[in-house]
Amino acid sequence: MDVTADRQRLTEALRQVAAGDKAALQRVYDQTSAKLFGICLRILADRSEAEDVLQDVYLTIWRRAGSFDPERGVSPITWLAALARNRAIDRLRASKGHLNRSLDMIAEAPDPTPLASETIERDQAHHQLTTCLGELEPEHAGYIRAAFFDGYTYASLAEAAGAPLGTMKSWVRRALMRLRTCLER
Repeated sequence: MDVTADRQRLTEALRQVAAGDKAALQRVYDQTSAKLFGICLRILADRSEAEDVLQDVYLTIWRRAGSFDPERGVSPITWLAALARNRAIDRLRASKGHLNRSLDMIAEAPDPTPLASETIERDQAHHQLTTCLGELEPEHAGYIRAAFFDGYTYASLAEAAGAPLGTMKSWVRRALMRLRTCLER
C-alpha cells in the first residue's frame, strides 16, 4: 500500500468526478466507502441512517468534487471524511429535534463561530506545520501525514514501505522529534 500513490489516485479521481466522470465516482466509492460508512455509523449508531447519510455524501461528492483543492494541504480522504462526518452530525441533530427549539432558546445559544483571532492563529499554525513538514525527508513527511492525518497504522505503513515495524516506528519517532524542533522555532 503506497500512501502517496493512493492519495494521488484519489485526487485524480476527484478531478475526474468534477468533470462529470461517473466511472471515477465509482472508483472514489470503491476506495472510500468502507471508511466513510464507518464514520457515519459511529456517529449515528444506526445502520439504516448511516447508509442514507452515506448515499447523501456521495451525491454531495458528485456535485462538489470540484471544490476539493489538494493545494490547500488537505488530503482527499480527510476532505471526504469531513463531508461524511458533517452530514452524519447534521442528520443526528435533525433527528434529535435540535431544529425545533423555541426562538428564545436559539437567541440564548452561544455562537460557535470561532473568533477572528482564533482563525488567524489556526491558519498560522497550519502554515507553520506545512512548512515544517516540508523540511522533513519527503518519505518521512509522508509517513507522518499518513499516520496522523489519514489514520494509517504503523503496521500498515511498515508493510507498504517493506520495512520492519520497529524501523517504521523509529522513522516516525525521529521525524516527529525533528518536526517538534521546527515547530518550536
